[in-house]
Amino acid sequence: MPALNRTTTTVGVAALALLGGIVIGGTGAVSASPPAEPKVQNTFDSLGADVRAAKLPSGRTAHYTDSGPADGTPVLYIGGTGTSARAVHMTDFLRTTRQNLGLRMITVERNGFGDTAYDPELGRADYAEDVLQVLDRLGVREFKVIAISGGGPYAAEIASRAPERISALHLAAALPPFGAKPAYCALSDEQLSAAVKDQIRDPRVWWAFPADSPVRSIPGFADTAYEEGARTYNQRGQQADPAPQVHEQRLYCERPGPDASKLTAPVFLYHGDKDTTVPASTLATWREQFAPGQVRTRTYADSGHDVQYRHWDQILVDLAGRADRTVVCRDEHTRALPAREADALVGKGKATLGSCAWNG
Repeated sequence: MPALNRTTTTVGVAALALLGGIVIGGTGAVSASPPAEPKVQNTFDSLGADVRAAKLPSGRTAHYTDSGPADGTPVLYIGGTGTSARAVHMTDFLRTTRQNLGLRMITVERNGFGDTAYDPELGRADYAEDVLQVLDRLGVREFKVIAISGGGPYAAEIASRAPERISALHLAAALPPFGAKPAYCALSDEQLSAAVKDQIRDPRVWWAFPADSPVRSIPGFADTAYEEGARTYNQRGQQADPAPQVHEQRLYCERPGPDASKLTAPVFLYHGDKDTTVPASTLATWREQFAPGQVRTRTYADSGHDVQYRHWDQILVDLAGRADRTVVCRDEHTRALPAREADALVGKGKATLGSCAWNG
């Protein structure tokens, strides 16, 4: 009997171990604690801004996105050449910061890209008109502008047509429509088409970044860029037709550029020292268009033609009206410190520029 009791006890202990959450009540009955209720969210997570269509007073149909709080600070985002209305989605790696700063991002698609039909008769002035009509439709009177790369000439056009509506102009690695023309302007349309057609046919080529580019540390950035390229050149079934791209690059050759001298709002220039696409000489070209003391320049040794992504955190803080602060990583914490304090820490090697995410 003692041996039998020991066996029974051993089996009982093993059974309890297997049953885990099963407990024996005071009456000897066995009951089970139900697992916790799974947590399921009440709202959807965003997959990026919706592209909307609007019939404008001009008779044209504009495609645009509008993301962020309706009462937030309106920011017109103008992507680089060969981008669609969803190009702003490529900055969503810092969406939380953008939301915390209360920024409302609005984009308007350009002629022939993405959902927008191609009309070879349209120019920069037509785009500026489309933008202003979309903003009117949204009830936006005053706004800030952030223009990337080939978006620069369009930003200058808008600044020349509605300087009183722009409260700040931000230009990141932005091509100026002033000064010397790009070298390719000497090419014929046929030559220019041949030069770009293979690039735009494969978004992996169009959106290729150097092996040392900081954007390679952003999870999913490359694939998001490839999807953007595919949308830009194939959304309507245009099958990478180079005509809109050639047309836009021809617009970059037009001189003289628009007169932006009536803009009195502050201007911010962002440049990466490694940039060979939009060289450092363009900074002086931009500054010549504005009043002395109106322009603030931020240059970065760690960036090339990707400065708009590597330092998007600082651009967001500037857009929010806090240019007196510099974004740094100190002791594994991201801070937006007073500029002098941040500069001193970076100079002593006690902090690095930008979010700590860049150091991960």
